[in-house]
Amino acid sequence: MVSMALTTPLGAQEPAPPAPSPTATPSDTTAPRPPVSPFGAFWRSLLVPGWGQAKLDRHVSGAIFLAAEGLALGMTLKVNQELQYLEDTDSERTDAKQQELEDWLVILGFNHLMSALEAYVAAHLWDFPGDLQIRAGPGHVGGGVSVPVRIP
Repeated sequence: MVSMALTTPLGAQEPAPPAPSPTATPSDTTAPRPPVSPFGAFWRSLLVPGWGQAKLDRHVSGAIFLAAEGLALGMTLKVNQELQYLEDTDSERTDAKQQELEDWLVILGFNHLMSALEAYVAAHLWDFPGDLQIRAGPGHVGGGVSVPVRIP
């Protein structure tokens, strides 16, 4: 029989690091905080669509919400002006134009709400890794994410 003795400790046998004192502040172990709270981002984007996204450095999505806001606001003003003209001339198309104005107002409100909700969720997922990939293959859809691993 051959027996072997290990003279060096294995990695699992290394002593644990000392526990932190109860008065120590865990400044190194806290996760990074978003530049704005989720409700702060929600209220900013509810007030001005895209503002909460801009605070979270999500400039593309903020610009999309701001552009949709500009389009809906511009069309609301245009349709309102046309409605005033049709009412002044006692046209038969007043009801249809009133419905179009209401549609644009709903789109305007919907854009505000979606912008606020997207900013709220984005603030919660602020530190989520950005390299998420979804791929479609023959007969299936797959996803993957790269997770960085730090080895001391």
